[in-house]
Amino acid sequence: MAISRHALSRLTPLCHCSLPPLAGLSSMSLAKRHLSPGCSFSACASPLAENSTHVESLPRKKMDRWKPMCLYFTQGKCTMMNDPGHLEKFNHNCSEGLQTDFAESKQLSSQNVDFLLVLDLEGKVEILEFPVLLIDTKTVQVVDFFHRFVRPSKMSEQRIHEYIQGKYGKLGVDRVWHDTAICFEEVIQEFEAWMIQHQLWGKDLGGPLNRAAFVTCGNWDIKTKIPQQCRVSGLKLPPYFMEWINLKDIYLNFYNRRATGMLTMLKELHIPIRGSHHLGIDDAKNIAKVLQRILADGAVLQITARRDSKVPENVEFLYKDRIR
Repeated sequence: MAISRHALSRLTPLCHCSLPPLAGLSSMSLAKRHLSPGCSFSACASPLAENSTHVESLPRKKMDRWKPMCLYFTQGKCTMMNDPGHLEKFNHNCSEGLQTDFAESKQLSSQNVDFLLVLDLEGKVEILEFPVLLIDTKTVQVVDFFHRFVRPSKMSEQRIHEYIQGKYGKLGVDRVWHDTAICFEEVIQEFEAWMIQHQLWGKDLGGPLNRAAFVTCGNWDIKTKIPQQCRVSGLKLPPYFMEWINLKDIYLNFYNRRATGMLTMLKELHIPIRGSHHLGIDDAKNIAKVLQRILADGAVLQITARRDSKVPENVEFLYKDRIR
């Protein structure tokens, strides 16, 4: 299996970390690290996650002003990389704001997996956006990303237009959605090719991820929405969606605090939200910042939910204390 099972327990398996007063890294010896050489985008010189209360006593470099992501670039379709005005207006580095020195933390624990895939889907009727950030558990750095907008398969063009206008029009990204969205089947094919490239999964082997695990903010993304969309699109549920880590349950058991969502965790950890809430790629980046902080504080992440291999609709929740 992709993740060792002996560590799993119905009892709360994480050591508690007291949040108040949200301190703990100020005394750590932190040294600057860059992304691994295999990263597909350039590393930026940002220090630790901005405004973290953990590192207020450390010297800081001036942070560059925040810029929205170029959503053509995140899907490999930007044609304006030589336009200075475009580069000034939009960010083309998905790791911007996610660079950390947490790898030097003395509290950082060894994990059961080498990589974590932060997934945060968007779309209530059908999936509209499929963003994934890949985090190396040894360096706590984002080393790559996968992002696609998804075109619904069972809606009329008029309904799609209304749906996208209501969802993304208010964020000003409806045009890029219409320009780039592809069907869910194509998204899964491209996602699998991306995972194979990173040796996270092999089509010939099938089965679970290789030394990796999905991380979601809640159970909805993989427990509910992926199977629903597979049924709508006429696809068999991929075997790598059989287990996942619910960050809410990790947060509850590690910090001994209930957090109902991403915004609560960001607020309690004094991490500023960046980007547009409910734009999937921005939410995935904000969830990744929470995940980086939890890893730096010493949490050992374990699978929190697993499907029955014979009856995938049946899901077993592995933590006694969990967010319901």
